[in-house]
Amino acid sequence: MTTEVTDIVVGTIRTGVLGGGFMARVHTAAARAAGADLVGIATSTAAGGARAARELGYRRGESDAGELLHASDIDVVHVCTPNATHADLSRAALDAGRHVICEKPLATSAADARALAALAADRGLVGAVPFVYRYHPMVREARARIADGEIGAILTVDAAYLQDWMLLPSDDDWRADADAGGPSRAFADIGSHLFDLIEFVAGERVVRLCARTRRVFERRAGHAVRNEDVAAVLFELSTGAVGTALISQMAAGRKNALTLEIHGAERSVGFAQERPEELWIGDRAGSQLLLRDPATSRADAARLQRLPAGHPMGYQDAFDAFVSDAYAAIAGAAPEGLPTFDDGVRAAVLTEAVLESAATGSWIEVPA
Repeated sequence: MTTEVTDIVVGTIRTGVLGGGFMARVHTAAARAAGADLVGIATSTAAGGARAARELGYRRGESDAGELLHASDIDVVHVCTPNATHADLSRAALDAGRHVICEKPLATSAADARALAALAADRGLVGAVPFVYRYHPMVREARARIADGEIGAILTVDAAYLQDWMLLPSDDDWRADADAGGPSRAFADIGSHLFDLIEFVAGERVVRLCARTRRVFERRAGHAVRNEDVAAVLFELSTGAVGTALISQMAAGRKNALTLEIHGAERSVGFAQERPEELWIGDRAGSQLLLRDPATSRADAARLQRLPAGHPMGYQDAFDAFVSDAYAAIAGAAPEGLPTFDDGVRAAVLTEAVLESAATGSWIEVPA
């Protein structure tokens, strides 16, 4: 371990952020909740970095990414920049001896993602990717019940992640530019969350899949589009269970509708991200809604519940818990369920399998 990591164990984690958009704000709120020292932030311009520092409460705005990465008073770097920059910035941060929390996708290719995971392991540094839906307590409750055999052998999975923010031809974002967002948009952006949750909750890997993608508009706001708006995936888990997943950024009226149902031989469980306080339990003799309550939850779900029953927890709470776990890992702990660079690699592998299947019309065996 480096001297800086030793300092972290006995002191406050010193945080730097790259990027100044929505996700930088979410990361900042979570870092502040974890007790971090908000040292520096850098955006694409020196003026933007100074403005972000004032607005978000950092001690200083750096003039560029390099200045932040090599600052001697920063322990961990949060990468919250456009997708195509993630690999280079994460690699530079690791080379500078910094721990890294990188927004997904970790990289726009599986090869780059694997190289980053290997580099972090070689340097003895923490690399984490915010698959934060793992941190909803009722997700952990579902996972624990499945692991304990309460639903029986998994038979089928029904999953979806639906948004509508790219519904109109005039809707635009840097993610729709493949040079900035990568070759996949809908799947890499939100489908990666969904499939991380499927594998995390089920405790099984997707071993093969067949996918179809659709790009509805060839041009958005006057420029060409080369990545997908919609992906539909038929998949098989390692024990033979089959599943369907629909991912769309063009589902009118759906804002952030991530849903997951896992059907077992004895009962089913269902979680909806927009109703995170609930877990649906389906049984042949009747169904019930289980409400979040630390007094009755499984241990892994209870540890994430910082508010008592009846006091709603949501997305930012999940993000706060993720960053808290990442910082605990930096300090030497091994938090259960922390999504690491290895999970970022897995997401990149699945993304490439989906794109290959959509291009060839074939079933694809997903590498382990």
